[in-house]
Amino acid sequence: MTNIPHVVILGGGFGGLSAANELRNALPSSQVKITVIDKKDWFMVGFAKLWIINGTRTFENSTGSLNELQKKEIDFIKDEILSINLEDKNITTKTNEISFDFLIISMGAVLAPQRIPGLEQNGFNLYDHNQLLEIREKLESIESGKIAISIMGMPYKCPPAPFEASLLIDSMLRKRGVRDSVQIDFYSPAPITLPAAGLEVSKQILELVNSEQIVFHNSCKIKSVESKKLIFENSEADFDLLLAVPPHIAPKVIYDSGLAKASGFIPIDRDCKTPFENVFAIGDVTSLTVVENMAVPKAGIFAEGEGITVAKNIISKIQSKEESVLFDGKGGCFIESGRDTASVIEVDMFSQSKPTTSLTELTSDNLSKKIEFEKERLSKWL
Repeated sequence: MTNIPHVVILGGGFGGLSAANELRNALPSSQVKITVIDKKDWFMVGFAKLWIINGTRTFENSTGSLNELQKKEIDFIKDEILSINLEDKNITTKTNEISFDFLIISMGAVLAPQRIPGLEQNGFNLYDHNQLLEIREKLESIESGKIAISIMGMPYKCPPAPFEASLLIDSMLRKRGVRDSVQIDFYSPAPITLPAAGLEVSKQILELVNSEQIVFHNSCKIKSVESKKLIFENSEADFDLLLAVPPHIAPKVIYDSGLAKASGFIPIDRDCKTPFENVFAIGDVTSLTVVENMAVPKAGIFAEGEGITVAKNIISKIQSKEESVLFDGKGGCFIESGRDTASVIEVDMFSQSKPTTSLTELTSDNLSKKIEFEKERLSKWL
């Protein structure tokens, strides 16, 4: 009997799950063994976090169990990855040594609030699922004062999400009748709202937040956080409640393995290959440069597309075919308005000479599509 090739996937997020399912849908377990390793045993579509904050959703109703993968003959191991040995083709976890023929690294980005002095003591991490209920309690009890939303590092996951958060918080405060006595300030290190989406879409998003009296402050590079005060490189600002998007870094094991330089991400091209044979990297743990100073945004939809690309190329290799595909760079991100509508930022990162983006109208239909998008991923993958 010949050895069945073993595909090991590090990370059970958008990229890892799309790759695992694409592989399994194309090849039975007699032709490929698939193992997904993640230190948590659940998957959640990131934007559900905002629904937990505004009280329309609970954490329990927003996750799918990675243990469900077993039903598809995809092995799942809940464990922490300690080292990646690219020469000997094995992974060391806390309890296991696992060898691979193909490796897909989709470990995502790590939130690093500790990089901003004073942040953990004086503010909340908008992206940390453990803090969502406390953020919600604060928003339900605030009667007056200043809420600051601050992006503290670029790139960060799901670029529209902090803007969506500001709009949903505006809506929460309106429903409670206290919006007039609460100021919402939005601070970004970037010169425009969404650099990855370009000038035109950034202007439309600025108009959207401004229409709800949310004040956008550009080019605010954070230095530190004090009690009720943000210290930027060139200015300061007061707040009563701080919701921060902390800097993102790659997991430590990625630097230890030599795949990325200190606190950077794994550089890839559209084939998602690393310099090591049969080792691929996808999603938020990577940096895929499109044109100078612009990379593919860190968003689930792009990780999903990269996962499918890599899976197709592994399938070709296993079947000894010559064909290979490149990641198409197409995707869309929803942005919810807080008024029961949403629009879609449609992105094509590799169209002709430069990335193209557009923003659709705000409609209730788009909000339904957003809810459907989540449902579909959870049912299709798990």
